[in-house]
Amino acid sequence: MPDVATLLSPFRRAFGRLWGQEAFGDSLRILLALSGALLWSHFAARPDWLIPLFLGVIASALAETDDNWRGRLRALLVTLLCFAAASLTVEILFPWPLPFVLALSLASFVLVMLGALGGRYASIGSATLILSIYSMIGVDQRGGETLALWQEPLRLLAGAAWYGLLSVLWQALFTQQAVQQVLSRVFIELGEYLKLKSRLFEPLTQLDVESHRLALAQQNRRVVDAMNDARDVILHRLARRRAGQRVNRYLKLYFLAQDIHERASSSHYPYHRLAEAFFHSDVMFRFQRVLRQQGSACKALGRALRQRQPFDYGAAPNPAFDDLRTSMAWLTSQGDPARRGLLRLLGALMDNLTYLEDLLTRAGRPDALAAEQDSTLLDHSPRTTREILARLRSHLTPASSVFRHAVRLALALPAGYGLMHAIHAEQGYWILLTTLFVCQPSFGATRRRLGQRVTGTLLGLALGWALLDLFPSSLLQALFAVAAGVLFFATRHRRYRVATAAITLLVLFCFNQVGDGYALFWPRLMDTLLGCLLAGSAVLLILPDWQGRRLDRLLAAILASHGRYLRQIMHQYDTGKRDDLNYRIARREAHNADAALAAMLANMAEEPGGVRGDVESGLRFLALSHALLNYLSALGAHRDLLQAHASDALIDDAVETLADWLDAMARALLQGQRLPAGGERVDTLAQALEDIPDDIDEGHRRVQSQLALICRQVMALYDSLKPAD
Repeated sequence: MPDVATLLSPFRRAFGRLWGQEAFGDSLRILLALSGALLWSHFAARPDWLIPLFLGVIASALAETDDNWRGRLRALLVTLLCFAAASLTVEILFPWPLPFVLALSLASFVLVMLGALGGRYASIGSATLILSIYSMIGVDQRGGETLALWQEPLRLLAGAAWYGLLSVLWQALFTQQAVQQVLSRVFIELGEYLKLKSRLFEPLTQLDVESHRLALAQQNRRVVDAMNDARDVILHRLARRRAGQRVNRYLKLYFLAQDIHERASSSHYPYHRLAEAFFHSDVMFRFQRVLRQQGSACKALGRALRQRQPFDYGAAPNPAFDDLRTSMAWLTSQGDPARRGLLRLLGALMDNLTYLEDLLTRAGRPDALAAEQDSTLLDHSPRTTREILARLRSHLTPASSVFRHAVRLALALPAGYGLMHAIHAEQGYWILLTTLFVCQPSFGATRRRLGQRVTGTLLGLALGWALLDLFPSSLLQALFAVAAGVLFFATRHRRYRVATAAITLLVLFCFNQVGDGYALFWPRLMDTLLGCLLAGSAVLLILPDWQGRRLDRLLAAILASHGRYLRQIMHQYDTGKRDDLNYRIARREAHNADAALAAMLANMAEEPGGVRGDVESGLRFLALSHALLNYLSALGAHRDLLQAHASDALIDDAVETLADWLDAMARALLQGQRLPAGGERVDTLAQALEDIPDDIDEGHRRVQSQLALICRQVMALYDSLKPAD
């Protein structure tokens, strides 16, 4: 007869998988908070408290940012102060429309501008604005009934404080959960990048390399986003205190992920030429197989971190890798002079994959990993009042997307208020809430959100109609409201349509507790349509942020970041390989700029045809730029090939010429001038770099060949920009 541990094993594994989901912690906290509010209002016989308690819980959860428990407690106190000020202001000014609408406009601008200070300030500002509209809904629901000034704010703040205390307690008990989950996402996205990279090793003579490069660039955006999130989460745990053993363990894994990313994004040669040269060999298939296997290993490491399980890549020889070595040895033994240079390039690829094998083998023992010589993480958050004011001043310009969004909402919300009174809309404050949720900084994001909001509302109303008819019990409907709130927070980031349906259900069930839920159906639908119309009009008419207008600035930033990355790489060829802060900043800025272009082009593709920029040219530039970043990454991956005394005049000349030309092109794009000449000089350097003597050492040979590739790629980037001149 099996023992208890055996019987419980499947349940333990299932719970481990559930616990590892990023949305699980948020959903469980919301479940506890809403259930607690429901139980209190039920047993205290105060159904009038249910809606404000629920709305306070939701607003507090929307304001939540990742931090250690002390940071989360400080953020909670600031959030409650902002909530109290907003709710009291609504109560005081509500009877006077003109002062009320002026205060609404000013508050909208100020609270959105807080987002310029960082993500946590953006969350608190946005949630405060949401809570102020919740306060308006509460006052409107009273139908003019006079209450003590503090009564409605107290109810909202009680719900917000209740969720906030649960959040602080959760972070104190499970302080490393967020780190595990975000690092898990990093390795899963890295695994997908490696699998996409393996497609470049298809031995096809007509391989569509550009489409593969674009797919890699889009996946690299997801990798970069995950790594930036991981950096922020770890930074919050390191702030103002010494890192503990577990935080140091995750810090080592983060640096390991950076190393894997640099190796994964490395390119040593145009792959279609390798496919043509080795079309009749199996070596390309074997490279592809090993890369796919390493991608699967990265994903397995991510899942192990998420489920808090050990990861063992295996110390035994890898059969696929052994087969690749055998294939390489056979090709080398043929002694074909025409393939000698290509085999050296395959050898560089082989070294890269060997290093990746070693990294994955060590990933299962992060405590045994050597600490970085420089493990500093740069915190961009403003610390002093002077830094805060300087950051805000830098965004007080129409060139800032935060400023544009703040102006839009400062005009759109008062317009919604005026429209509501002009047409005497029933439950009209949902117009403001819909406008706030749908209006996004870019047209593409607003367009997506608009469609999801309308279809989600229709779905929620249809389900609500059925459930209200099928389950008339008030208690059961209250439980449905709790379940809908949990579903909203579980899906709001990835499936907004489902999240909208869930929050619509919550509204229907809550208001049915204190009135007639059926009376909300048409007002909810009409208010949603009017709010979407306002949001769409605002993003179209008020300081429209068409992405094509900012394209040259972003292309300039990409070129300049490539130049800085190249200089930092070659500086380390002189001083020795060391992942210091300056090198990591230059590498991250290059990848961030590449990811920003991928995101911008995705938004441009959704803009109206009359104002849409040249997406096709942008995509060509993205493919070329990402290939250049790959070549730079390969150069950075092999920083240990040259000794400090082995500097070469040709290499130094090539680096300075390339970096200066990239900087000059960036300045020309920013200033709207003609692109500077330099192609002939770079072409001459490329030819000199490609003319490698037979007796040169392997380190110089590899660096020269990589710099020659970079020269050719920079020339291709220059040619792609010339039509825009």
